[in-house]
Amino acid sequence: MIHPKVRSRLRSALAASCAILCLAGAAAPAPLAAQEGAAAVQDVTILDVMLPLGGTLLRAPKLTASGTRLSKDELAAILKSDSSEPWEARLARLDAGSLTIPVLSSEHAGPGDDRQTVTYRDVVARDVKAGRVGELTAAGATVSAVTGPNRGYGTYGRVRATDLDLAALNRLYTVPGDGKGPVQKVYGTIQVSDVTYSDARGTTVKIAHLNGRDLGGRQIPDGWNGAFEIFAAGFQGPNDRRTFAASAADLIEATALGSLDMQGLSVSNTDPQGPVLFEIERATYAAGSESGTVLENMTVSRGSLRAHLGRLALSNVSLAPTVEALRKAAAGSENRPGFSDAEMRSLTPALGGMTLIDLSIDLPLDAEPPKAAPQDPRPATRGPAPGRPGSAKPTEGKIAEAKPADAKAPDAKAGDPLAVTITPPPTRRIALREAALSFGPPQDGVPTASRLTLTGLSLPAELVAGAPIIGALPAYGYRELDLDVVADAALDGKARDLSLRDVTVTGREIGTVRLTGTLGGIGPELFNGTLPAATMLMFSGSAKSLDLTIENAGLFERFLTAQSKDLSLKPDELRKEYVTASLLGVPVILGNTAAAKGIGAAMGQFVMKPGKLVLHAKSKEPAGIGFIDIGAARSPAALLDRLDVEAKAN
Repeated sequence: MIHPKVRSRLRSALAASCAILCLAGAAAPAPLAAQEGAAAVQDVTILDVMLPLGGTLLRAPKLTASGTRLSKDELAAILKSDSSEPWEARLARLDAGSLTIPVLSSEHAGPGDDRQTVTYRDVVARDVKAGRVGELTAAGATVSAVTGPNRGYGTYGRVRATDLDLAALNRLYTVPGDGKGPVQKVYGTIQVSDVTYSDARGTTVKIAHLNGRDLGGRQIPDGWNGAFEIFAAGFQGPNDRRTFAASAADLIEATALGSLDMQGLSVSNTDPQGPVLFEIERATYAAGSESGTVLENMTVSRGSLRAHLGRLALSNVSLAPTVEALRKAAAGSENRPGFSDAEMRSLTPALGGMTLIDLSIDLPLDAEPPKAAPQDPRPATRGPAPGRPGSAKPTEGKIAEAKPADAKAPDAKAGDPLAVTITPPPTRRIALREAALSFGPPQDGVPTASRLTLTGLSLPAELVAGAPIIGALPAYGYRELDLDVVADAALDGKARDLSLRDVTVTGREIGTVRLTGTLGGIGPELFNGTLPAATMLMFSGSAKSLDLTIENAGLFERFLTAQSKDLSLKPDELRKEYVTASLLGVPVILGNTAAAKGIGAAMGQFVMKPGKLVLHAKSKEPAGIGFIDIGAARSPAALLDRLDVEAKAN
């Protein structure tokens, strides 16, 4: 679902853009036959132009057509608000070198109590010929929404568009179609600068520059005006889920955009718990063979919490699964509002891959109670003594000028007890050099394959304190963790198998753990996050095979040193005890079978010379060992009897 405020902003922006285009559309070219009837090229001015376009009313107190062969009456007839003649036919008769509109306002009502007015300054349409406008500009605009829940105010800087096809714009917005016709390009380029909008909730959005290219679309059953009205209203009023889903699918399939480049985006919010600032230096989108979205230099800050991402790239994004799910909902018999969790999951677009570069998160340290200022050992004075060398002179009733905040303080002398050094508050940093995530084709909204790679993940070891297994690392002398992670898995929905092709974690001066295997009885429903599916997994899931590899790169030695100190033993003495426990104790715990003795022998060899330990286990039963059987097993020996196990070290 789209948030009401977002829906309102989207429709308002489109209405604002169309306001310029539609009124400039009054400047479509005239055929040769119409030109022959005009006396001569002239300038014509008409006053008080009003054009109702659906829920939007356009007003122009003054409009001047320069370089036109139309008379004043002919121009007024083309722009007549209650004309029964179709817009496309009227546009075909209009020819002008330029159209000038000092003030153009667009008043839009809805949804609900919302009312918005966009006022443009110095609108000029140039080179209006053959149903097209060569260039359309506006010096700026103001946006005002004074009623309704989405109240706000904003401004635009200069607006410029080129190669406008006004007849195509009219057809898309007002003439219904089947949604299967050819794409009709509305404009070649559009540029908007210095956009600012603030709402009553304390959110401010700013965009320095916005550039688009090759925007167009197809005609759809409700027309774009009708579809936007349905989409903006959501499930309110007469709309049901089928109507909403059909209109949303129509709009998604009908819209065509060649490229988009946005620079200097910032969103700030005056949250009661602290202001939030979100910034993107640049965001680009391109369609076609080089389709993809790239975000550069993203920053989120709130107090001393700050996160920065150098680059985020999304590739091979497809809305085809979203449209398919909407079409299915539109054809269904259910008339309830909203979508279920399963339907929302199926609405997820397909994503081929995602790449992150240079991520950093600065976390504030836990607040400490303020410390009392140290006492000055020198006797206190009420002020400088008159005539004392180096004492300040009295101000003689004048107020001393305050130095600017960024003024450089004089260098403090070494050993001066009054010297003050201001340092930024300390933080803890999490950093990631690079991350790559790729997906296979989705099935029921779940990718059939995925691969995640994290390179250069660093974080303070204290952040993992208390976590299972890895939480012990701070006790072994690790202050910073430097990790690389790989997770590669594939889901076979038909066989209901999840293949863990590669799950590897490597830590600098720690070691490597690698896991591969196959789990059975797992389907897409596992990933919907609902309790019944997770519960059923315990009854349907099974373990078919498992391969575990452990490589030591310094962790075992640190563990041995820490344990030796706790037990007051020498490291070599403790090592021998662990070897004995591995060779004798582990087999006893595991049932003293041949497999148990093999595991114990491999562990003993690893303890003597910590290098690599490999464990391979495979179920003797093709369906695997059920998770519920593993949880209910009376002893490890009962499980080992159902496995083929092989263990070796170094």
